[in-house]
Amino acid sequence: MSYSYAFSLFAFMIMLGFSALASGAEGQGGEAPKRDTFKTDKGELAISFIGHGTLMLEWDGMVIHVDPWSKLGDYSKLPKADLILITHHHQDHLDPAAIKATSKGDTKMVLTETCAKSVEGGIVMKNGDKKTVGGIAIEAVPAYNLVHKRDNGEAFHPKGVGNGYVLTLGSLRVYIAGDTEDIPEMAKLKNIDIAFLPMNLPYTMTPEMAAKAAKSFMPKIFYPYHFGETDTSKLVALLKDTPEIEVRIRDLK
Repeated sequence: MSYSYAFSLFAFMIMLGFSALASGAEGQGGEAPKRDTFKTDKGELAISFIGHGTLMLEWDGMVIHVDPWSKLGDYSKLPKADLILITHHHQDHLDPAAIKATSKGDTKMVLTETCAKSVEGGIVMKNGDKKTVGGIAIEAVPAYNLVHKRDNGEAFHPKGVGNGYVLTLGSLRVYIAGDTEDIPEMAKLKNIDIAFLPMNLPYTMTPEMAAKAAKSFMPKIFYPYHFGETDTSKLVALLKDTPEIEVRIRDLK
């Protein structure tokens, strides 16, 4: 083997290594998270599907991280948050390491009263509260179980502890439900354009519950999220006769 050939091969292998490092740190599976985009009266809204109950929204120059979780990837490769939303205190939703990784000097964080006992510097919102944070109107919606409970009879998500959030982003209203079942409060939601509802047993909803929940407030676009191994095709079938609701399935296990 000639010196020049060996050197060229060595250089090629180094380049290959750098390429693998660059692509492998983007997120799950070494790829940048998939995203959908929507038009608003203040420019584009981009929603990135990080996985599980974790989302990233970009709108009007702002980055919003929802329930960031370190297990899902390398947050150093994603934009830092202007706003972080934490729905409740379970470890796959409240992750101090991920909060630190997504934060910068002026990041604002909205969380529940229970979460505020574990992380400092957040703005507490209780069920029913309405606040404007960083120029974004936020409504805290209850998130709890009615049916599914632990062996001791305690609900997986007791009433009054967790939040869902409705965000008004220009002309669009986005509902991120957190961990919940098809609770009566959902029927009071108005003008929801995009909804994220959880669908994994035994902690949240069955496909039947999720379909009922969606029909109670009729979002224009419905993403099941945090659905684990639940068969999402059942949800699509349950809503096939409700054309007003567009069901979109993304990789949000």
